[in-house]
Amino acid sequence: MTVGSKIIELTEYERTTLDRGVLPLEVGEALWRGYGRQVSVAFPDPTTGYRWQMTPLGWVGHIPLTSEIQFALQPKVPLSNLFRMLAYAYRLDPEWLKGLVECQSLAEFYEQLALILAQRVLDRSRKGFYRSYVSQTEPLPYIRGRLDVAQAIRAPGRVNHDCHFHDHTADIEDNQILAWTLRRIARSGLCSERVLPTIRRAYRSMQGLVTVQPFAPDVCVNRLYHRLNDDYKPLHALCRFFLEQSGPTHALGDRTMLPFLVDMARLYELFVAAWLTAHLPDTLRLKIQERVTIGQSRQLKFDIDLVLYEANSGAAWCVLDTKYKAPVSPANDDIFQAVTYAEAKDCRHAVLVYPTPPAHPLDETIGQIRVRSLTFGLDGDLEQAGYKFLAALSIFDTNRAN
Repeated sequence: MTVGSKIIELTEYERTTLDRGVLPLEVGEALWRGYGRQVSVAFPDPTTGYRWQMTPLGWVGHIPLTSEIQFALQPKVPLSNLFRMLAYAYRLDPEWLKGLVECQSLAEFYEQLALILAQRVLDRSRKGFYRSYVSQTEPLPYIRGRLDVAQAIRAPGRVNHDCHFHDHTADIEDNQILAWTLRRIARSGLCSERVLPTIRRAYRSMQGLVTVQPFAPDVCVNRLYHRLNDDYKPLHALCRFFLEQSGPTHALGDRTMLPFLVDMARLYELFVAAWLTAHLPDTLRLKIQERVTIGQSRQLKFDIDLVLYEANSGAAWCVLDTKYKAPVSPANDDIFQAVTYAEAKDCRHAVLVYPTPPAHPLDETIGQIRVRSLTFGLDGDLEQAGYKFLAALSIFDTNRAN
């Protein structure tokens, strides 16, 4: 983090008012233009009493706008619970969390996870990075592997001829993901001089061995692991965490910094899904982000957050739609959406899942579908909140299909 920079703290869904002199107009405009989806910005004018008004819109994290002014977006949930949610959602090693729940800020949590990743990469470098055979074709002055005979006949005067061979190399995607992530972390501006040397050393251990190229977060999941690269699985889980929360690079003078932003609605969905996956009875299975097509034209497509299936019959029992909001009562649009999902899956139960209970909870039957609002709370013990949610869902009811 930039030494001597001013950090303006904002809290999720709470409006913060600042004197107009605190924030230069160009900085406020940069926040509005670059992060209007994450932070609502009202400019100083008669309607705001000539003061700035800013409200984070369900995002938490860190936004470096200039070398002098940065924004810290704080969560409403306790920090320790936020860290546990992230650990569940990104399937981080539970052992890592033991020393992380005491972190005093999201930036400190980021730094500690970055240190863990760097240390694990250095451990792997001492053992040797995983290598695999990669098919290559190169013009060579000697025969290696299989000669491209057709090309050699077409150009008999050439000194170099194309050869097809397999190279046993560390320059493979498993390692390239690590290198790209370490590079992003090193440029984030969120790590102190206490941690940066380790991160840079880990990155240098891969230079010359792998090609550094961009990767999307989803490349880190559903990968193939075996006994030779099984220890990469938790490393790629960490990489997914860092890549999914990183935004575009900011140029700050001769330095670059990256925003670190967590979409709380997305995190809530991932957390609930991961917690249920870990705690459901064997009689049920969970499908996440299931795509369904409805209508005679088959042109209408929806992605359902979560669908619970009977393990034995394979029949859908309940659809769950997570809503990271605190409404007085569920919105009609949300209700109708949940009912549509249930109808598409031919099941009789639909549940809207909230982090706090609505003042007017929902429990209605629409046609053949029972639609309810239930709570998976985030303020207290997450494990207890999860089991309370399961109990409210009647998850262990032997007659649940009715």
